[in-house]
Amino acid sequence: MSVTRIEQRFADVKKEGRSALVTFTTAGDPTYTTALNILKGLPAAGADIIELGMPFSDPMADGPAIQAASIRALKAGMTVRKTLQMVRDFRMEDDTTPLILMGYYNPIYIYGVDAFLTDALKAGVDGLIIVDLPPEEDNELALPCKDVGMGCIHLATPTTDDVRLRDILKNASGFLYYVSIAGITGTMAPDLDSVKQAVQMIQRNTPLPVAVGFGIRTPETARAFAAFADAVVVGSAIVNIIAENIDQEGLANPALESRVLDFVTRLSHAIQQPRGSKGEL
Repeated sequence: MSVTRIEQRFADVKKEGRSALVTFTTAGDPTYTTALNILKGLPAAGADIIELGMPFSDPMADGPAIQAASIRALKAGMTVRKTLQMVRDFRMEDDTTPLILMGYYNPIYIYGVDAFLTDALKAGVDGLIIVDLPPEEDNELALPCKDVGMGCIHLATPTTDDVRLRDILKNASGFLYYVSIAGITGTMAPDLDSVKQAVQMIQRNTPLPVAVGFGIRTPETARAFAAFADAVVVGSAIVNIIAENIDQEGLANPALESRVLDFVTRLSHAIQQPRGSKGEL
């Protein structure tokens, strides 16, 4: 089997002796054009892997920032098909950056799993993170993903024990996403020491890279977690910048795109220090 974009990217950053930066934005927030411009600018700003949120009306695992982003995108007319079109538009200029769709199962179920996977692969999607499908439901999506070569990233949390971890890892692919807090996105700060212990335990039990997300809001925090995680995920902090730069009608401030990409650049620079260097926290 050929090496996937996700596998290649993790191999590349491992050679560089550093963690990968994973960024999250919501497709269509605040408009299709602005969201696409941000998406296209993320790799040059330093994003190693991109998570693109599929807007959903009931994003139960997300905090207020990402919930609001979904509402803005849906009001702007975003759909699953338009999200896949955004991926196609992105792939016209970038064929190497891994792109993962993150969201909920309902829109995929309505679309039809087989049809969705076919269209997502053709568009250039590398993996899925579907937060409301536990491992008991792997037959619904994880196994069909495996059959067609689509990554299916599973999540572990601070309450995941050894038995549960084995179930989670059984059909996981791409990487494992460690949710650093017991709660919704963007609402609490994770504890560095406890997350480090959990990530190191997971790393001993799987060859998959382990990414840490939820609650990482600053370059300094990203750098601290990058010292031991294979990747750090930043979402709500980016989405907050978008929210702060739109008016009541949802129109973007002319500086919105540059402010988002400047922040991503600062995140990238913060975690660029190879592990073991003097710059490591």
